Amino acid sequence: MELSNLTVSQLRDLQQQIPAELKRREAQEKNEILNEVRAFAKARGYAIEELLGKEGKVKAVASSGNKVKVKYRHPENAELEWTGRGRKPKWVEAWLANGGNLDNLLVA
Repeated sequence: MELSNLTVSQLRDLQQQIPAELKRREAQEKNEILNEVRAFAKARGYAIEELLGKEGKVKAVASSGNKVKVKYRHPENAELEWTGRGRKPKWVEAWLANGGNLDNLLVA
């Protein structure tokens, strides 16, 4: 479609039609994808409902139960622990901001 050949009025009409057409096509595409996912699950012996939780989210696979060992502990409050993974907890940030060294928090 060559837009440069359309009048302003025709362009405005087209602009009004686009959101509804997008919504219709997105719904159609989602339905097609859902059917493909159902067929994929069925081919492997599952119903899609078995794989999804009540809220439609994928159920988490049970972890092996291996907890990550604590690597750092506050010297004055043993309840404050950190494995060293992810973001530093606020107590670690405060320790470092006050001139503390991360090595001083290492668990022996």
